[in-house]
Amino acid sequence: MESLQAIELFAGLKPDGQPMVERLPVKALPDNTLQLVRSPAFVKGLASGDVIKADTGKREFEIVKHSGNLSVRVFTKNDASTLADRLNGPVAKLGGELDFETPRMLIYSIHVSCGFNNIEEVFNPISGDDAMWQYGNVYDPADGVTPLNWWQAILQPE
Repeated sequence: MESLQAIELFAGLKPDGQPMVERLPVKALPDNTLQLVRSPAFVKGLASGDVIKADTGKREFEIVKHSGNLSVRVFTKNDASTLADRLNGPVAKLGGELDFETPRMLIYSIHVSCGFNNIEEVFNPISGDDAMWQYGNVYDPADGVTPLNWWQAILQPE
C-alpha cells in the first residue's frame, strides 16, 4: 500500500553558504522507492510523478524513473496570484497543473509530450522585469545549460 510522507532533499546553498533543504511530499511505493506528489520549488532535476531512491540521511536522491513531467518554475516580484490567473487556463489546456503557489512563486507540472514550443508560448510572454520562468528538470544542475535529454526515450514512438 502506498503511503504519503514527506522527505527533505538538498536544494542548494543559501547566500551565507549554509545548505538549504526542501521538504517534499512523496508516496512510498512497495519497492522502497518514492514517487513525488508535486514538482519541487528548489530541488533541481525532479518533477511531479518522478520515482526516486532517496538517501534521507544525506538528503540526496537518485532518479529511478522519470514521469515525463516537466517542472516549470515562475518567480515574480509582484503578487503571484495575478500570474496564476493568467497562466492556469493555458497550462490546463496543455494538460498541466499548478502544483504549488506562494506569494512570489508558482510551480507547474506539464507533460513533455505537449512540446517545448507549446509550453514556451505560454510562459515566454510573462518574462520581464517583474517575472521570470525556468524549467526545473531540463538542464544539468551542475552547469544550468546542458540539456539532460531524459525526455528523448519518453518521446520515442513505440
